[in-house]
Amino acid sequence: MISRRHFLQASIASSFIFSYLGINNSAKVMAQQQISEKSLLDFKSFGNISIMHITDIHGQLKPLYFREPDINLGVGNVLDKPPHITGKEFLKYFNISIKSADAYALSSEGFSNLAKTYGKMGGLDRIATVVKSIRSERPNALLLDGGDTWQGSYTALKTSGMDMVKAFNLLGVNAMTSHWEFTLGIERVMELVENHLNFPFLGANIFDTEWDERAFEPYTFTEQNGKKIAIIGQAFPYMPIANPAWMFPGLSFGIREKNIQEIVNEVKSKNADLVVLLSHNGFDVDRQLASRTEGIDIIFCGHTHDALPTPIIENGTLLIASGSNGKFLSRIDLNVDKGIKDFKYRLIPIFSDVISSDKEMANLINEERKPFLSILKEEIGETESVLYRRGNFNGTWDDLICNAIIDERGADIALSPGFRWGPSLIPGSKITVEDIYNATAMSYPKVYLTEMTGNTLKIILEDVADNLFNPDPYYQQGGDMVRVGGMGYRIDINKSQGNRISEMTMLKTGDRIEPEKNYKVGGWASVNESTEGPPVWDLVEKYIRRKKIIQIEKNNSVKVITG
Repeated sequence: MISRRHFLQASIASSFIFSYLGINNSAKVMAQQQISEKSLLDFKSFGNISIMHITDIHGQLKPLYFREPDINLGVGNVLDKPPHITGKEFLKYFNISIKSADAYALSSEGFSNLAKTYGKMGGLDRIATVVKSIRSERPNALLLDGGDTWQGSYTALKTSGMDMVKAFNLLGVNAMTSHWEFTLGIERVMELVENHLNFPFLGANIFDTEWDERAFEPYTFTEQNGKKIAIIGQAFPYMPIANPAWMFPGLSFGIREKNIQEIVNEVKSKNADLVVLLSHNGFDVDRQLASRTEGIDIIFCGHTHDALPTPIIENGTLLIASGSNGKFLSRIDLNVDKGIKDFKYRLIPIFSDVISSDKEMANLINEERKPFLSILKEEIGETESVLYRRGNFNGTWDDLICNAIIDERGADIALSPGFRWGPSLIPGSKITVEDIYNATAMSYPKVYLTEMTGNTLKIILEDVADNLFNPDPYYQQGGDMVRVGGMGYRIDINKSQGNRISEMTMLKTGDRIEPEKNYKVGGWASVNESTEGPPVWDLVEKYIRRKKIIQIEKNNSVKVITG
């Protein structure tokens, strides 16, 4: 069990970075003067084991803007607990100064203005600089990849993940787990894993349904300073529900809590000094898993894209959330002797205007992008609004996509899935082809047009709402609420399944949506193999070309009841 003293020590260590990032200058040059690469990487080595973690990078090789959510609701036992606090409440909880660099990195508060001061974040060449810096003084430091790596950009789509495999091989990753990787298709996954990947692809919870045996390595052992580290991989448990099962036939997933406990016991019987779960469950699932299992020392969390400046401790297990899109890299140093005796932690923000570019990684990135560069940089339009996706309900990127579906396909109502991936754009930005693909690049992109009754629409909304707001985290299957265009509704997140959605209304007329009436509905990312329609990126590009200037009005179509 980690003591409160140790927790406070870690909190102080991790928040140290914020003490020297609190700056209020409006010019980027001033920010660069006060946030140095040396200060970002300054960390007094501690203990006998060092581990780094990155997750949910979603194909992003280059620096980017990424706005954190302004709404991230928790229900049941996690109500008002991190990560389910946002904006000013988040800053207050972690004692972060408004308008500071850390406020910009970790919250949505004042995002557009702060972006002009502090610039873009991420970029694998900058991450490579951080990794090399850490390994220069801790040569055996581990680097773990939490998955959602091979999908989410134009180049990842066109190379079927090969660009990311090459980059992460060069980065020196020691192990990874998975989720969106499987949307490349099982044949491609196996080709990359067996022929190109330089490190273990772990999935203790992935089973071959024909033989009822594990389809991938469940764990791997490594050693630092004479201490044995067991790394157990936990892939996204709801693959066949959230993504097209026909892309990975013959595989079953699931949380498999009993299976995890058995593996923990197994690695401990093999004298593991430290037991790590590299997870893509989502934060709340991991928190509940930690509360119901024994012997896991650290869970590196993925899937829900949460970025927390300190670990959360549950039943003696450290839960570490490292954000997404390459904005952060976590570092934890541990004093290990048959478990954790003490630790120091830092969530390192990757300010790309401050951290220097690693030449070796930059060269690889340039080579991977070179065949597509003229397409990537083509300007389609301009946005006067901040375009973002992250949040429980409406994101402006998906408002834009819904508007495009309604206009281009002649739909009454548009549905856009509650994906969390996709970088942001700040007002005044040109919208390029690359930007459009960053919000849409996936292997099942067709925009369908069909008729649905009002009752069917309600069932869809109710099902997604239960995936998000079921008080038992094991029934939360990931993602945010499906985004809607052309209609509004009321949602009471505390009601039971089937009773959360009411007051469904057509925005154009103000008429209530009738249960038995048919409506023309357009949407994308259907899990059905037979879906027909144009790819979503073509449709969005046509819409932006026609509009030229994009301005998204504030969306008040969803009334959320939380109390």
